[in-house]
Amino acid sequence: MLLGAQLLQVLAWPFLESSVVGRTFLGVIGMVAVGSAVLAVRRTPNVSRAVLFLGAPAMVLTLLEAVFPDEDVIVLMSGLLHCPFYFYVSYAMLRYLFHDEDVTTDEYFATGAAFTVVAWAFAYAFAFVQVVWPDSFSNAGGFDHTWFELLYLSFSTLTSVGLSDIVAVGAQARSILMVEMMVGVFYIAMVVSRMVGLTMMRRR
Repeated sequence: MLLGAQLLQVLAWPFLESSVVGRTFLGVIGMVAVGSAVLAVRRTPNVSRAVLFLGAPAMVLTLLEAVFPDEDVIVLMSGLLHCPFYFYVSYAMLRYLFHDEDVTTDEYFATGAAFTVVAWAFAYAFAFVQVVWPDSFSNAGGFDHTWFELLYLSFSTLTSVGLSDIVAVGAQARSILMVEMMVGVFYIAMVVSRMVGLTMMRRR
């Protein structure tokens, strides 16, 4: 459900981002999917607190962002809450993936979902940086970029394809971008390779 919701957001965003109702719909669906994934992965008090103190306020800010997309204070607070929440979700999913030696179908989907969640987390980190340190990202169109453009940059960096036309020109932006590059490489090296190895062992 989480992976499907994330991919649906990516495909539908260009068609709905100009509409307040459309942005609200996509944001709420995304937050509900992520919150549900956390609860499904680990039903512990820590998860409950993360959803309560990070997820619930982030959902409210998602709605506010849809109505007031250019308000820096809302974007700043949204980044401060969304970023750690998404990183916590990815951490919980990776714990689930490394919990046992049996590879199941849901773990294959969790591998992809955890990857997209990390991309979302860094996109919100970029949005935060763009507010605190203006002119941190640049392209031919200027310095101010929408959240979807920053998500595109995040996916391009995390996958190491480097296809984004947006360039980090600020020192803070470049430092976070370098961290994302390392995360992308380690994800392939540690998570994907482990899943492939366990799959081969099961077949043997």
